[in-house]
Order: sequence, then C-alpha cells, then structure tokens
Amino acid sequence: MAIALISASPVTMRPVVKALHRPLTLCGVDRRLFFLALMAGAATFNLFYSLLAGVLVTAVLYTAALLATWQDPQLLAILLASGRARRRYDLGKHASVAVEVR
Repeated sequence: MAIALISASPVTMRPVVKALHRPLTLCGVDRRLFFLALMAGAATFNLFYSLLAGVLVTAVLYTAALLATWQDPQLLAILLASGRARRRYDLGKHASVAVEVR
C-alpha cells in the first residue's frame, strides 16, 4: 500500500530583496575599510603636511581593501568576530600529563 502525502497548503513563495544579501560597499570596497583608508590618508596629510603623502596612503590602502573585498567580502566581519571568541586550545600552553603504568 502506497500512501500519498498531499500537502494541505501550497508552498508559499516570498520575494527576497536582493540588497539584503549584498555587502555594503562604497566604490567597490567594504564601507569600513573605505573609511579606514580615507581617515588614514587624512591623518597622514595632517601629520606630514603633504598632499602627495595623504593621497598615496589613501590609494595604497584603498587598493589593499579592494583586493581584500574581491577575495572575500566577509573577511572583515570574520576578523572582527574572531576577536570576541574565546580561545579553546593553545599549543603554547601544553600541560604534561602523568601516566601510570601497571
């Protein structure tokens, strides 16, 4: 005897907004990395009084952030989350265990 399972209610399809799954980027770079590059360039400009140094630092950090975003868009989120997690095992803290042979 074969029992046919018939669903009482049809499958409900709900549209998902595409923007929910897209990372927040500015000029193709994660927004936090973009502002980091911008602020580091501004700090360099204020420290050395050199527009060239500020633009150069901003360009180098922007390029590094762009490459990091292309490699893995969630890399920054993973790094920030890993700082909050506790360490589970540290190879440097090896405690010796006494073994008794009978």
